[in-house]
Amino acid sequence: MNPVALRLLNQQLVSQQFTTPTELVGYMGAMQAQEYRLMRWAVAMRTRKPSHNAFKKAFDSGRIIRLHLLRGTWQLVAAEDYWMMIDLCAPKALSTIKGWMNSNRISIPDDEAMQIRDILMQTAANLGSVTKEDIIQALTEHGISMDDHRLSYHIRLAELSGTLCSGDLLPLKATYALTESKVKRTGSMDRDEALLLFTRKYFQSRQPATLEDFVWWSGMNIGDCRKGIALAGDYLHEVKWNGRMFYLTDDCRTRGFRRGRHLLIPPYDEYLISYKSRDIVLPPEYRHRAHNNSGIFQPVIARDGIICGNWAPFRNDPRAEFFIGEPESVEEEYARYKRFLTK
Repeated sequence: MNPVALRLLNQQLVSQQFTTPTELVGYMGAMQAQEYRLMRWAVAMRTRKPSHNAFKKAFDSGRIIRLHLLRGTWQLVAAEDYWMMIDLCAPKALSTIKGWMNSNRISIPDDEAMQIRDILMQTAANLGSVTKEDIIQALTEHGISMDDHRLSYHIRLAELSGTLCSGDLLPLKATYALTESKVKRTGSMDRDEALLLFTRKYFQSRQPATLEDFVWWSGMNIGDCRKGIALAGDYLHEVKWNGRMFYLTDDCRTRGFRRGRHLLIPPYDEYLISYKSRDIVLPPEYRHRAHNNSGIFQPVIARDGIICGNWAPFRNDPRAEFFIGEPESVEEEYARYKRFLTK
């Protein structure tokens, strides 16, 4: 087994299979969207013809939704999976966020939560897509003053309740909209059925991966993760590699990897953040070049799937700095990134 090649193929970083951003996000299940500008490249680089306009159309139309979900962090999900994800993942995410609130000595009583949620809903209903500044203005008109930290928790609580989700895509600022105006409510799914679908999406797009990787990525309890794997039955099988047990699917992609390719990977990308142990593609001695212990991730370069350098997405040139191997040109991949920005 070549785990690096398999991850590149199944994460759609090489030999891409999907045409649209919506198809890709649906395949991945959920994608980290911490960096508002570069989440677009994280999706587009996994499609056959990366296009910023295609991503914006999918996002603005509600076919792709951004919200706080897994581990209480920003994610992109496809509209068709939104309600399944909320029902399955929101309770654990809510517990995580309330833990953060307790550690920050922030308590939000139920009556306050309901009052603020009503204002959020009315503001979004009036304006369609609202920024934080719009929300602060609405709160001020109701005689409410609130610091940004406390407000961010109110917005997360509204997201996890299925009340608010992402609004239109702006260049730099996140916006929020009423979920009912963006995503049609689908019939509720049996929890085991949802857990099975969630598990299949993870392993088909991240394989090979371990149970520990799945627990980390999903933010769910280990018991739920084990149950999801058990529900998958023969679809998943175990392969031992370097003393660790990995799961592969019966339809694992194995063909299409070619050597000699550089990838310009955005920060918080699923290529790293999908796994608890990242040493397969990132040598431990260079971990600090990709992320720190506080969970801040950097833009990285991969050569044949191995993280080997850093790049600068917002400069006129990539400013590539290699920490493994000799410096090489990344101009071909950078030109692909620049074309994406203009299409």
